[in-house]
Amino acid sequence: MSRAVEDLLRRLAPRVLGTLVRRHGQFDACEDAVQEALLAASVQWPAEGVPREPAGWLVTVAGRRLTDQWRSEAARRRRELAVSTEPAPEEDVAKHVDDTLRLLFLCCHPELSPPSQVALTLRAVGGLTTAEIANAFLVPESTMAQRISRSKQKIKGHGFPEGPERLPAVLHVLYLIFNEGYNATSGPDLQRVELTEEAIRLTREVHALMPADGEVAGLLALMLLTDARRATRTSPDGALVPLAEQDRTRWDRARIAEGVALVSRTLAESAPGPYQLQAAIAAIHDEAPSTEATDWRQILVLYTILDRMSPNPMVTLNRAIATAMVQGPRAGLDLLASLDKDRRVAGHYRLDAVRAHLLDLAGEHEQAREHYRKAAKRTFSLPEREYLLRKTSG
Repeated sequence: MSRAVEDLLRRLAPRVLGTLVRRHGQFDACEDAVQEALLAASVQWPAEGVPREPAGWLVTVAGRRLTDQWRSEAARRRRELAVSTEPAPEEDVAKHVDDTLRLLFLCCHPELSPPSQVALTLRAVGGLTTAEIANAFLVPESTMAQRISRSKQKIKGHGFPEGPERLPAVLHVLYLIFNEGYNATSGPDLQRVELTEEAIRLTREVHALMPADGEVAGLLALMLLTDARRATRTSPDGALVPLAEQDRTRWDRARIAEGVALVSRTLAESAPGPYQLQAAIAAIHDEAPSTEATDWRQILVLYTILDRMSPNPMVTLNRAIATAMVQGPRAGLDLLASLDKDRRVAGHYRLDAVRAHLLDLAGEHEQAREHYRKAAKRTFSLPEREYLLRKTSG
């Protein structure tokens, strides 16, 4: 099968699944039918050519598989009377181009925990196999299979959600997927490129369906501007390279240009939200020729607004760094002290790591080494641990 056909099938799969789930419910059965249709397409299309309406072809084949299955299994329940035996796929798919988004909303059902939302989204919308998802989150395949299966059972019969109220959950799940890929919480690698790329691809899909939504555009811009630095975040041997030491000439200028254009347009057209503000901060970093030349005052203003709009200890950590760059390390350390009793971040390695960095800037090197050691003990990421341990001997 050619790469072009493979990419086409991957793009169409969530849309076709969304159409079937909307029409018939039965998430598991629809997913199995779509997999059979994709398999049939992977055999027929390379030999016979891609049909004029590939999405309609897949819906037709999957719908017939579903109907055949229900006819054979549920004759006694008369299930087939509720199923259309002659679907109009081209018309149906064209009329409901937002089924991918609806499927995303379904995977982010509030009955599911955030980890389950992420796993189900990657499986149903991202097209990753259970083994790939399990590998990404460092759990056995059987464990991930059970998690996904339980998630499907929880949302069985709920149908598609209505209204935009679940969009924040969808964006949050995409944000979590991207962050796990960009800065893996555990394991031997700092980054998991397959997750960052999948998060960007899915966010592009949402943006294409909702181009006027400022926060969708903001999240896509944030991902592009952040991922633009990917190639310089590790050395050839996999060691972590901090932002201040990265070779900015190797940053992806195409992604930076796209991200800057997105965030500039959305900030001009809509009231700023948290993702737009984070994207604006990322744009300032990406456009600066060096750490010293970065507009830290503007970054501090944006983090202050963000901390008021969406209070979060990780935002406060970043605001402390910006404060230190503008007002001096002691002011940054004073702000960090406000987090010491915050249960959400107390004991988190990043609190110790940021405190160590600011103590270093303040010239208190022995105290800094103590906190670098604490941070190294608390992280599960091998590259981060090795970096923090190197700082203890600096």
